Amino acid sequence: MPEGGASISKPSAGPAGGGAPEGTADTGRGGPPDPAAGGAAGAVKGAVPAARSAVPGRRASLLVTLLLGGLTATPPLAMDMYLPALPEVTRSLHAPAATVQLTLTACLAGMAFGQLVVGPMSDRWGRRRPLLAGLAVYVVATALCALAPTVELLVAFRLVQGLAGAAAIVIARAVARDLYDGVAMARFFSTLMLISGIAPIMAPLVGGQILRVTDWRGVFVVLTAIGVLLAAVVWAKLPETLAPADRHDGGVGETLGSMRRLLADRVFTGYTLAGGFAFASLFAYVSASPFVVQEIYGASPQTFSLLFGLNSVGLMVVGQINGKVLVGRVRLDKVLGVGLAVVVAAATVLLLLSLGVFGETGLVPVAVALFVLMSAMGVTLPNTQTLALLRTKHSAGSASALLGTTSFLVAAVVTPLVGIAGEDTAVPMAVVQLASALVATACFLGMCRPWRSGTDRKGGGV
Repeated sequence: MPEGGASISKPSAGPAGGGAPEGTADTGRGGPPDPAAGGAAGAVKGAVPAARSAVPGRRASLLVTLLLGGLTATPPLAMDMYLPALPEVTRSLHAPAATVQLTLTACLAGMAFGQLVVGPMSDRWGRRRPLLAGLAVYVVATALCALAPTVELLVAFRLVQGLAGAAAIVIARAVARDLYDGVAMARFFSTLMLISGIAPIMAPLVGGQILRVTDWRGVFVVLTAIGVLLAAVVWAKLPETLAPADRHDGGVGETLGSMRRLLADRVFTGYTLAGGFAFASLFAYVSASPFVVQEIYGASPQTFSLLFGLNSVGLMVVGQINGKVLVGRVRLDKVLGVGLAVVVAAATVLLLLSLGVFGETGLVPVAVALFVLMSAMGVTLPNTQTLALLRTKHSAGSASALLGTTSFLVAAVVTPLVGIAGEDTAVPMAVVQLASALVATACFLGMCRPWRSGTDRKGGGV
């Protein structure tokens, strides 16, 4: 069928829209227009929009915005709906908790490496075809997870699920970069966080309710149905956003060269690492909290789901404050710095609570500290992504792949550490969270140097 008929318009970029990384050519698009001017509003006809430089007024329709939000919700759906079932999986498959947590690690690793493949593919062949292929494999792998007879096969199927699901993550970000720049992109990422933020709120709640009527396999049956629905909507409604003139034809050599140039940009790499380790701090909570809340503090799967949903609400609300209030008024670097400081403070409190420094405190103080940490991610994660993507006007797929791969790979490495001391203590979770937050802060300060301004900062002035 045709590659979608929805028209897309691009809003004018904000000030200091991201320049190309140091040492790379900054061609193909004019300087960013004044955001106050409103930009041209010309609609783009046909399936494939014209080159970005020729269409200064493109922006996503509401349907495309919702669809991109749905695609970015793929990771929390695949992870969070499954979380309340982790203790049941350990009993059902007669496997230790550390082994069952490898099902999360495998999915994360798949999403990490899959983005390295799909991102450059989308720069060469456009966004639609790699996305549809990835969603098709994702559906099959998720269905196989529901049928897995052993924990080893479940880990293998989760790896394939992650590899295929990577297409949704990396291409959603690349499409956003196709359509937006500067302040507009920062605000759009916050909008995506609002949409995709519904997933981590609803997923564990839905997962907990599914466990009332069926076992953990039923969770994967529901995920399979959601994958089928998402693939159908992409097929019918998502237009191509990368014009043929903007695609790369150089094959593997050009792809590697593009990634090498991106990584050679110290500031891009700094934001990428800061975002990756911040995500690791978040995912240490995602991986360990089912055992911490349910096994250590004795909460039910439904109570865990409620607490997880509240934390996601905090993340979503702070993300909207970031996009609607702070962006355009406060430098993103300053907001990011405050967010990282709050994450470090919350992780420190969690470690002290876990060590018993304040005596027997119960679940409530731990839940409050986790809420603060998760809420701070509402400014930390979207701003690291925005500031990194502002460094490149081309190769958005490759840049998005590097961002996503770093985040998921770091999270995959640290996830097994949260269960290293067994199921009876929250100390490993808190240690991993604090260490990851400190490394993220060091990368931000040491490589991005947020106190600097001018042409060397490029995207950082937004």
